[in-house]
Amino acid sequence: MTEVINKSLRDSKGARWGALAVVSFTMLCGYYINYVISPLKPLLEEHMGWTSADFGVWNSAYGWFNVFFLMLIFGGIILDKMGVRFTGLGAALTMIVGTALQYYAIEFPIEGTIFGFKSSIAIGALGFGVFGMGVEIAGITISKIIVKWFKGKELALAMGLEMATARMGTALALAVPLPMAKALGVDGMPAISAPVMLGLGLLIAGFIAFLWYTFMDKKLEKSEGIADEVSEEDAFKVSDILFIIKNKGFWLIALLCVLFYSGIFPFLYYATDLMINKYGVNEDFAGAIPSLLPFGTIILTPFFGNLYDRKGKGATIMLIGSIMLLAVHSVFAAPGLDHYVIAIILIILLGVTFSLVPSAMWPSVPKIIPEKQLGSAYALIFWVQNWGLMGMPLLIGIVLEKYCKVTDASGKFSHYDYTLPMVIFAATGLLAIFVAIALKAEDKKKGYGLERPNIQK
Repeated sequence: MTEVINKSLRDSKGARWGALAVVSFTMLCGYYINYVISPLKPLLEEHMGWTSADFGVWNSAYGWFNVFFLMLIFGGIILDKMGVRFTGLGAALTMIVGTALQYYAIEFPIEGTIFGFKSSIAIGALGFGVFGMGVEIAGITISKIIVKWFKGKELALAMGLEMATARMGTALALAVPLPMAKALGVDGMPAISAPVMLGLGLLIAGFIAFLWYTFMDKKLEKSEGIADEVSEEDAFKVSDILFIIKNKGFWLIALLCVLFYSGIFPFLYYATDLMINKYGVNEDFAGAIPSLLPFGTIILTPFFGNLYDRKGKGATIMLIGSIMLLAVHSVFAAPGLDHYVIAIILIILLGVTFSLVPSAMWPSVPKIIPEKQLGSAYALIFWVQNWGLMGMPLLIGIVLEKYCKVTDASGKFSHYDYTLPMVIFAATGLLAIFVAIALKAEDKKKGYGLERPNIQK
């Protein structure tokens, strides 16, 4: 047995870090499309007649298929049943199809309505929903891939580096689309669809990268003497789902996930608009400030992941991150503090927060759930998370449209007051603190080892 382990390809640092680099690039491409619409909100309202409610509907569509049609859960079952190669390629193709629909909706807007929504909004939202299904399934697939290559090694560091790489896509999506659309515009009409077309090209490159990874995966299994990617012993069983949902530790991780990410990802959809409306930043540069957040995570997420690998304290790290989430959004909500320097400081601090919790949360799941059930476990966590990713953008869009419009002396719309939306985001941090405290207590009771290092000596 020792001889087989010694021959495993994952014992080669070059091989396992190379595999991580390839799949991380695929997620970078997906994360770009996740936020490509965010900085375009002012242009969509000015040139295409969108409202904040339309913007909220489009972004809430991310979770439609994952939540209501349980596609994430089915994706987890497929992952455990068919393995990472089949599932990853299918997810990458799904992202491409969904993005193509979004591009069509913006480039060729259709008059009329579909099910009460503007036709272009309905088609684009459908595309974002299809994309959301693909990128979330890709996320759970890559999480399982990282465990496959790094279990017992630098697991948290690897997950941190993957997240940091993926968030480079987020940074690009926040900084590039608005100036790109203006630069490529003709006769005063910005090329709003151009940034989406760029994302479509990136996704095709990401698909090719994952195709390359499948050959590396086959070599890994061959080196370990595995004939089939999924053995009969490890194949999915309905009892696996029952085992997972009866686990209190799993539910605490899932709740922490949905609360924390509901305070981050939907915020990024509106962050550029916040910079314009509250902090008076010129719209040409407004996306640059939120783009600082992912750049901070590029350095800090691997750092905190490495700290968890070597020193432990995973539950404590998650609690500290939740406290910081509450603090940052509370200052964002505070009236009067509207200088752009304050916004920059808060975004940097939010980047630290965004590094803390995920660097400890995702590597903690394998300590609670057995490896053969990880695909289903990650899928269920992502499914719970998607309730927040679906509901929060819609809620913020409706709140902005109904309660946050400020008019000038003549009664004409002037700007949005973001105080109430930021209070809502702050509430996610407060609730996350209570869940993190409960998780820390459950770990002490059940002995999951969340406070222990990941690297096995």
